[in-house]
Amino acid sequence: MAEALILDAEAVNALARSGERGVLRERARAILAIAHERHAFVRVPAAVLVEVCRGEPYDAPVNRLLNGRGIAVADVTRSVAQRAGELLARARLSSRHAVDALVVATALEYASAVIATGDPGDIGRLSGAHPNLSVYPI
Repeated sequence: MAEALILDAEAVNALARSGERGVLRERARAILAIAHERHAFVRVPAAVLVEVCRGEPYDAPVNRLLNGRGIAVADVTRSVAQRAGELLARARLSSRHAVDALVVATALEYASAVIATGDPGDIGRLSGAHPNLSVYPI
């Protein structure tokens, strides 16, 4: 397995809607540049799109991001979904945190991964028991 950068909704928004995000944009761009230098996979879990998409024309910046920079959407498979449920149970979090859990479960598909997130607290709770994951707050 390879190294990956996993983007949560805030990271996607920071990259896609860069004019609105200031410092977050710069942090997200920096980690994306490092990922590209390291030839890491860059993935957005499909569930994240629920948080960032609202229909055209609002989705145009997200679609440009996903179509042009080597960023792929990772499908939510049965095993990823079940692992996300287990992560929620271990962290004693409700299904309100389901997308965060799917972000972490997607990261666990790789030998090592960095999660770029606007929610380092919850992502940290969900990923804390996994030393192959790092959380990068943006």
